[in-house]
Amino acid sequence: MLSYIIRRLFLIVPTLLGIMIVNFIVIQLAPGGPVERVLAEIQGTAVDATARITGNEGSEVSSGQRQGQSVGDNAVTSKYRGAQGLDPAFIKQLEKQFGFDKPPHERFFAMIGNYLTFDFGKSFFRDKDVVGLILEKMPVSISIGVWSTLIIYLISIPLGVAKAIRDGSRFDIWTSGAVIFGNAIPGFLFAILLIVVFAGGRYLDWFPLRGLVSDDWASLSWPMRIVDYFWHMALPILSLVIGGFAGLTMLTKNSFLDQIGQQYVVTARSKGLGERQVLYGHVFRNAMLIVIAGFPGAFIGMLFTGSLLIEVIFSLDGLGLLGFEAAIDRDYPVMFATLYMFTLLGLLLQLVGDLTYMMVDPRIDFEGRET
Repeated sequence: MLSYIIRRLFLIVPTLLGIMIVNFIVIQLAPGGPVERVLAEIQGTAVDATARITGNEGSEVSSGQRQGQSVGDNAVTSKYRGAQGLDPAFIKQLEKQFGFDKPPHERFFAMIGNYLTFDFGKSFFRDKDVVGLILEKMPVSISIGVWSTLIIYLISIPLGVAKAIRDGSRFDIWTSGAVIFGNAIPGFLFAILLIVVFAGGRYLDWFPLRGLVSDDWASLSWPMRIVDYFWHMALPILSLVIGGFAGLTMLTKNSFLDQIGQQYVVTARSKGLGERQVLYGHVFRNAMLIVIAGFPGAFIGMLFTGSLLIEVIFSLDGLGLLGFEAAIDRDYPVMFATLYMFTLLGLLLQLVGDLTYMMVDPRIDFEGRET
């Protein structure tokens, strides 16, 4: 067991490095960049991801930099869009500010060296350290990811087992209709429906429309803080649960049906074991392996990408929104820091998933597995 864990931990290093290299190359080949972003702001043509005013976020485009748009006799054609007619010295100043005065390989190795010590630098367009930004947005994303994933599993696994046991029955048919309905409607569309019905959109005004907590949350007692927190999280979490439980429910059902037809189930029944003991003592343990295997990916997806539109709709300023804005704004420190952190977290959770296999089925031998 220990040797397997050590091997997996060592494999994280080349895997993480390979992912960072591929994404770094893609970003270098993609059009646009932080220099073009600043030039677009100078020219007044920049379009923000979420219509926020960049200056309010601590943009580093100072008034001194804006003066660089004055045209001089030494102005030449630049490789950057929107730089025609600007002073070349000003362009070089921008390149130095963003680190583009160095070749790509030097920038990459310097970045990786800093990331080894979790030094993610400072955001290009927000007057904050990247670590501070991530920690600031983390509570929102963790709240959405943990509760949504937990509720989805608590609903999907019992429902999938019940559908497998009653396969072909009226219960199975009706619940399949609910599953298909939930899978057919995107989570963000259901979120809009919830706002219209329950958040003062048109009918009822039972839930708040924005934020993780109320403005007076700090002055509330601890029981009321908990109530206020779940009051704000109810609609966002429900939106994700409705769209997320369908796939896991069907996966659980099909895995259970596959195991029920195995020879060991027939043998267990022939020995006189009760149906409940056969299903939950033997079938459940084996059927849950494939479900557990998907937990790390489901959690990471819900934590980062799955909740992006939900964060936008309910004005929840989390990591999904931060990563999206960073990609649009070409805020490379934030982009690569979030990629690094979530990739590392995903790889570690995959290892946790493998170790959970052993807890569900001790017959699994990690020492004999090939990495």
